[in-house]
Amino acid sequence: MPIDRGLSQEDLAGLREVDRSYISMIEVGKNEPSVTKIFQLCDALQINPSSFLRLVEADLKKLGDSE
Repeated sequence: MPIDRGLSQEDLAGLREVDRSYISMIEVGKNEPSVTKIFQLCDALQINPSSFLRLVEADLKKLGDSE
């Protein structure tokens, strides 16, 4: 996903007071965050949640097209 704010997983986890492994599991698709957590992570990434969801949708479409 093309969101690059120069934050490590550990940095992002610290901003949201969650464990780094939680961020890692979201990143690799092994954990699905709640809507509240998505909004909190978007706040930390300084991105609008609707923009974030459009990026996720585009990535999922690319995955579906490549199968």
